[in-house]
Amino acid sequence: MKNIKIGILREEKVPHDKRVPFSPEQCKLIKSEYPGVEVVIQPCSYRSFRDDEYRREGVVLQEDLSDCDILIGIKEVPKDKLIAGKKYLYFSHTIKKQPHNREMLKKIIRDKITLVDYECLVDDHENRIIGFGRYAGIVGAYNGIMAYGLKYGLFNLKAAHQSFGIEELHKELDSIKLPNIKIVITGGGRVANGAIETMGMLNIRKVTPFEFLNYSFREPVYVQLHSENYYERKDGSDFSKADFYHYPEKYNCTFCDPGSYSSFTDLLVHCAYWNPNAAVLFTKEDMRSPAFRISVIADVTCDIDGSIPSTHRATTIEDKFYGYNPVNEKEEEAFSTDTITVMSIDNLPCELPRDASEGFGKHLIERVIPLLIGHDKDNVIYRATIARNGELTPRFAYLTDYIS
Repeated sequence: MKNIKIGILREEKVPHDKRVPFSPEQCKLIKSEYPGVEVVIQPCSYRSFRDDEYRREGVVLQEDLSDCDILIGIKEVPKDKLIAGKKYLYFSHTIKKQPHNREMLKKIIRDKITLVDYECLVDDHENRIIGFGRYAGIVGAYNGIMAYGLKYGLFNLKAAHQSFGIEELHKELDSIKLPNIKIVITGGGRVANGAIETMGMLNIRKVTPFEFLNYSFREPVYVQLHSENYYERKDGSDFSKADFYHYPEKYNCTFCDPGSYSSFTDLLVHCAYWNPNAAVLFTKEDMRSPAFRISVIADVTCDIDGSIPSTHRATTIEDKFYGYNPVNEKEEEAFSTDTITVMSIDNLPCELPRDASEGFGKHLIERVIPLLIGHDKDNVIYRATIARNGELTPRFAYLTDYIS
């Protein structure tokens, strides 16, 4: 096992992110479990964990991290803050050729920096092993419930970011009562499971797709939909999950078919990954139909102009909602009777930064730190390495035109 020094970066992208890779207690845990590993942290006034909390756990605060072997953060590092020749771990937001990070990646190549992207840490089956998805789902569903209460004057929940953590959210939800609405949660991953946790906090009953479409209820209910529930092959053959993931263009979306989900849903919490080659969940024309019942959309995925056509921009933690008028296709007042209320925050875990940081740090310690300091026999770290030694790695060679 190698002796290494890990530096925790101050989040300097604006607006500043309050999350951290490791809580103070987790830094102490790393030191006790891996005696050869030293962890230091840059001072910061806006983290969810204060500098004094780290000092109390014996963590050294260090402004200059140039003597560290590995530098770990959350969001992308501004290009003028990068240190040549170092190894970085963070969400780089480059793998989809995002224009705003092009110059950053060019500098990483020029300065022979090694970049490991959390989003690309996957197992042999391409399943992500780390992420903030659970908290995105928890907060996204909470915001959907919040929006429904505001739209219909039923209740006024405290914003998630004004709460200290999940326990406070739970207490807030204990104080409300929903009418007998029907809620759809799409997806089957960590994000959807987080949204289901919020349904559990409200004691909302889960029903099957058949029950959702065919029965009436005297209480609020929700259904979890997977791709096989609202996609079908164009040639009429049976749905195949593997086939759908590889050839989504061969499938039609049935979400808005007559008598299908859009006609029975009051609140949509959209958590499903969408491939741009797949049919959208519904169209703007579908949203103008009298049969389209959805009045609140919590788009946790926040794919701009993606599977939810009313998601034309990201909202913010401070200004969460806008109204989409399906008739004129314009943005209007968030809670008007003529609009569909949309929540499309793209950094939802930041509303619960302490809980989200602790959950993320737990996965880092269990699944990533051992690979960084030991032997990565399955090449997990290498598969997530976008650049090293002044070149893109073969897995990310498709970014060549992006940085040219």
